[in-house]
Amino acid sequence: MEERQLKKVTFFIVSLICLGLFTWGFVSIVDEWKENEIADFDNGVFNVVHAFISPKLTTLMTSITFLGGVKWLSICTIGVIIILLFMKKYPLAVFAALTVGLGAGFNWLLKWIFKRDRPDIEALIEQGGYSFPSGHTMGSFIFYGALAFMLFRAFDRSIYKVLSIIGLSILILCIGISRVYLGVHYPSDIVGGFSAGGGWLTLCIAVYTYFYERSDWKYVDE
Repeated sequence: MEERQLKKVTFFIVSLICLGLFTWGFVSIVDEWKENEIADFDNGVFNVVHAFISPKLTTLMTSITFLGGVKWLSICTIGVIIILLFMKKYPLAVFAALTVGLGAGFNWLLKWIFKRDRPDIEALIEQGGYSFPSGHTMGSFIFYGALAFMLFRAFDRSIYKVLSIIGLSILILCIGISRVYLGVHYPSDIVGGFSAGGGWLTLCIAVYTYFYERSDWKYVDE
């Protein structure tokens, strides 16, 4: 088997494994919630996180959670698409638009299906809508994960590839923590958001790579 072909096979095997793991994580959370066995986990994490509440940390967490909000992610997505179109990276522009746009719709659908109320505690900020899965967490995983994928493709040096993935992964994690800290989501909402967002992003990357490798666009980009 040629090296190029081996890389393709390895990529799709890894993608399938990741998709399976994310799906398993999401289904497990739903099962635990439906069977009322998730309360101990949620309460335990709440107690740990809320033990650190302070005015300065609340200000910081409010700023971090903004980076996962609909308005900010919408602005960033439009900005990324414009940059990609300007650079004539048309396949990536379509990838970004569909991945984030349809991902937002997917999150809305999941919230409508499960209709979980938000935590019955005094939240530090106002937040409406349903709770599961966390829209901030799922949206952040999809957008910043897609951005990491595009930067990974763009950078030539491995150190930049690794740093971009680590940096954006930390940001995604912090956004998830901020939602629990601010009292607008159960910890299981965050895990559900990570799982659903990760599964959706994995699927989109796999589909994009499959069709891109079989199109004429790759020769335009090279």
